[in-house]
Amino acid sequence: MTEHPRRTTYHSDMTGPHQVQGCSIQRTLGIVGEKWTFLVLREAFNGVRRFADLHQGTGAPRQVLSARLARLVDEGLLAKEPYREPGQRKRDEYRLTQKGLDLYPIMVALMHWGDRHLAEQNGPPMVLTHRGCGAPIHQQFRCAEGHELAGPREVTPVRDPVSPKTPQVRKPPTQ
Repeated sequence: MTEHPRRTTYHSDMTGPHQVQGCSIQRTLGIVGEKWTFLVLREAFNGVRRFADLHQGTGAPRQVLSARLARLVDEGLLAKEPYREPGQRKRDEYRLTQKGLDLYPIMVALMHWGDRHLAEQNGPPMVLTHRGCGAPIHQQFRCAEGHELAGPREVTPVRDPVSPKTPQVRKPPTQ
């Protein structure tokens, strides 16, 4: 039997040895970290606003969709706006707020990750392009000084000096 070097386990529930009080990732996932929520946001970013269209685009059960929409409205990611088709009753459509729009880079990152690791042999099902020139879009990771970062090994988590309740973050061991 081969012995493997011991590895440190990092817990996604943020209760392990590298816990950060009030972790932004944990709080964000508490709002959007569920499949149907991401699919609702995907549809909203693609301009879908009405319940029937969201239902069709996501495939979510109606009750689940209603609950997710209510949560996204309560959290301020979507706003309900009434509309009325001629001869029909008043209904609501759902529009992204600025708080919701701020999730766009995350959605694009998830899409690019899926395209890279899960796409079929004939490529990704959709490519995002710049409306102005038609070129595919790419995300870049940069610091405030404009340096392009290749990945997490070029980033150091530090305590926010404005938030004294945040404990000092410990670096994970290098492997």
